[in-house]
Amino acid sequence: MKKQALVLFAHGARDPNWATPFKRLQQMTQAALPDVSVSLAFLECMTPSLPDVLPTLVESGCELITVVPVFFGQGGHVARDLPMLLESLQQAHPDLTLRTVGAVGEDAHVLSAISQYCIASLVM
Repeated sequence: MKKQALVLFAHGARDPNWATPFKRLQQMTQAALPDVSVSLAFLECMTPSLPDVLPTLVESGCELITVVPVFFGQGGHVARDLPMLLESLQQAHPDLTLRTVGAVGEDAHVLSAISQYCIASLVM
């Protein structure tokens, strides 16, 4: 079986506290997948970037890397910027299997969990 890695790909922000829930998500995901390397990468304003993370994973022997856009929707960054980044990284690492999935906020299970959170916030 190929050694796998999962990269949680978020936007990034100037405020370092913005990354706190993403770091928690990375830690929770890593705990659930002890045999998979789970990393966090940012598009802008924060480090590490996806081009920073990927070579380290390849050097550690990862042959299959899945990038999960931790974005609420399929905006320009996910629809345009991420595919360009992935194409460039794939060219630099032709033996690597590099794939991505849709933005997390478009998944029915994620939307259901957010809806339940919103419903639970009501004071009855």
